[in-house]
Amino acid sequence: MDQWLQWLALPQHGLSTVFVVAFISATLLPMGSEPVLFGLVKLNPDLFWPAILVATAGNTLGGMFSWWMGWGTHQAVNRLRPSSSDKQALKWLEKLGPKACLLSWLPVVGDPICALAGWLHMPFWHCSIYMAIGKFLRYLIMTAALLWVFPAQWPLA
Repeated sequence: MDQWLQWLALPQHGLSTVFVVAFISATLLPMGSEPVLFGLVKLNPDLFWPAILVATAGNTLGGMFSWWMGWGTHQAVNRLRPSSSDKQALKWLEKLGPKACLLSWLPVVGDPICALAGWLHMPFWHCSIYMAIGKFLRYLIMTAALLWVFPAQWPLA
């Protein structure tokens, strides 16, 4: 296990691994990217900011992919049968608009929010910006908190 972690922690593998895991975890597949991000930063404290930014980019692009899946699904369903109205459960999301994508960082419900935003044809770029903000803050806070709990050489000092 140590060798595997050391291999993943190498800068040439670590950041790409963080990106791929963050991307996949932002789709509807149940997966967490925080442990991979924390492991990389723990083993390479000098990669704190690059890792946060790479994880944010991967997770945001994954959320954008989920948005497109929702949009595409809605288009396909509309071709098969015209929709009469959106379900009552989606009304709160419509009310919040793209700002609801700030919640895309939440476990379990965050990824479906991105897909539902696409389903509801909310503005793609507005949703993407809110996703990026929420995901960046999550990675920053989670990684900083884990480094505080499990101290390492702090790159911000």
